[in-house]
Amino acid sequence: MTEKENHVKHFLDLIQQSRKGKFKVYIGMSAGVGKTYRMLQEAHTLMRNGIDVKIGYIETHHRKETHELLEGLPVIPRRKLFYKGKELEELDIQAVISLRPEIVIIDELAHTNIEGSKNDKRWQDVMEILDAGINVISAVNIQHIESLNEEIKDITGIEVKERIPDSVLAAADEVVNIDLTADELITRLKEGKIYAAEKIPTALGNFFTANNILQLRELALKEVASQVVRKVETQISSRGLTALKSNRFMACISSNAETARNVIRKTARLASYYNSPWILLYVQTPKENTNKIALDKQRHLINNFKLATELGGEIIRVESPHVSRVIMETAEQKHITTICIGKPHMNLFRVILATNIFNQLLKKLSVSEIDLVILS
Repeated sequence: MTEKENHVKHFLDLIQQSRKGKFKVYIGMSAGVGKTYRMLQEAHTLMRNGIDVKIGYIETHHRKETHELLEGLPVIPRRKLFYKGKELEELDIQAVISLRPEIVIIDELAHTNIEGSKNDKRWQDVMEILDAGINVISAVNIQHIESLNEEIKDITGIEVKERIPDSVLAAADEVVNIDLTADELITRLKEGKIYAAEKIPTALGNFFTANNILQLRELALKEVASQVVRKVETQISSRGLTALKSNRFMACISSNAETARNVIRKTARLASYYNSPWILLYVQTPKENTNKIALDKQRHLINNFKLATELGGEIIRVESPHVSRVIMETAEQKHITTICIGKPHMNLFRVILATNIFNQLLKKLSVSEIDLVILS
C-alpha cells in the first residue's frame, strides 16, 4: 500500500469511527449490585432532557424496585422464537436499527442468544447496533470477562460459561463501576432484593460469601481503573503527545491445552492492562506435526488459537525443532518487550531446558532488555 493510499485509508477510518455509536458499559462485581436499576434511572434522566431513548432489552429478574422503573419508558418489543417447544424472547436487533433511537438500553451483555438468532452472542448484536450509528448503554458482571475466566474460577469455584472478549469492554467509550461493600450486597441478598427467598441460603453459602465478594470487588475496581488508563493513553497518542513506553507481549505455548489456555488469558490480561499489542507463538516441533499429534490435541490447539484471536492476539505458528531459537528470532522481529511462558512443569519449558541454547536465550533476552515472565 502506497503512502497516498495509507492516508486515504486513515481518513476513511476516521469517518467510519465518527459514524459509530457511543458505547457505555456498567460493570459490577456480581448480580444484584444495581446495574440494571442504574441504567433505567439514566434512561429516565435522558428522557427528561429530551433524548430519544428506548429499552431494547432489560432483565429485571422480577426485582420489584427495578421493575417499577420500567414504567413510562418506551420499550422495543422483543423478538419471539420457539426453541425446544417453548416460546422465548430475544433482543430484536432489526427493530432497534429500523427505529434508530438516539440511545438504546441493552442489558445482559454476555448473554448467549437462542439458537437460530442472527448472532450467537448479545455483545455481537450490540456491536452491530453501534456500527449502525446508534448509541448503546449496557451492563455486565466482572466474572463474564474472558481473560479473567481462570481467576474467577479460582475465587468462586465456578467456571462461567457466558463470556465476552476483552475487546468488547475495550471498545467502550465509558465504563462505570457500580460498587457496593460486601456487607451492603449481603444485606440486599438477605432482604430478597436479588433472588427469591428459597435461593437465598444456597447463595449465601456458595457464591455470596464475604471473601468471594471482596475479591470480585477488587477485580471490578481494577478493571475500571485500567480502562481509564487505556483511554487516557489513547487520547495522549491521538493528540500527538509523548505516550508511555510501548510494550509488546508474546505468549509462548505448547500443545498442552489447559496450560496454554491459562498463558493466553494471562498474557492477554497483561497486554490489556498496558493497552499493548500481543502475539501468540506456537512452535510446532517434529513430534507435534499433524501426522503424529493426537486429534484431541489438534482440536485444543485450534480452540486456543480461536481464544487468542478473540482476545486480540496475533497468531504466529512456526514449524521448527529449535524452540528457543524461534522464540528469540520472533521476539526480535516483532520488537517484543515481554515474553510470557507457563510455569516450569509445562512441556514448553522442558523443551527449552533440553536445548543447548537456553543460556543463549537468557543472554539474548538480557541484552535486548526483554523481560521473561513465568506465569503461575
